[in-house]
Amino acid sequence: MIIAVSGLPGTGTTTVSKLLQERTGMEFISSGEIFRGIAAELGLSLAEFGALAETDVSYDRQIDDRQKELSKTKDNLIMEGRLAGHMSLEVPPGKKILRVLLKAPLETRVRRIMSREQSASSFKFELDRTKTREESERVRYEMYYGIDIADMSIYDLVIDSLKFDPETIVDLILRAVEKRE
Repeated sequence: MIIAVSGLPGTGTTTVSKLLQERTGMEFISSGEIFRGIAAELGLSLAEFGALAETDVSYDRQIDDRQKELSKTKDNLIMEGRLAGHMSLEVPPGKKILRVLLKAPLETRVRRIMSREQSASSFKFELDRTKTREESERVRYEMYYGIDIADMSIYDLVIDSLKFDPETIVDLILRAVEKRE
């Protein structure tokens, strides 16, 4: 079984995926962690690295190609990232997969991001930065893959993470997994 967990920054994809890993023992790969790691290696902020990725497709392709390959070759895997659901569309026939999208209102997501990153910036600054980052990603996904990130039609399960705590979200996902198996 592959569980692909997608969502915009601050929706809880990493938190939920780590809880899923703890409860299932499945392998976990996070595209966001890979992205942040590359940005840090280059000494760039996420916004700066996002702008660089807009001009050099190789950065996004590295992350995305790794997710695609893992989804083809692994059987017990949690893939987490904004495009995890889309990257898992190339899973061979017969392989079981559950595509999950977490969503939350922008303001909630910005507060979560500020808390996670221990930001001392103003809410307005972080809101503008998040909007800029998400627009940058939206442009890249459309340009590189023809993906409309707002299209939820590929997902098996869409959960509003404002309405449920992470443990409940994991319970919902695991119930959906049971139905798939």
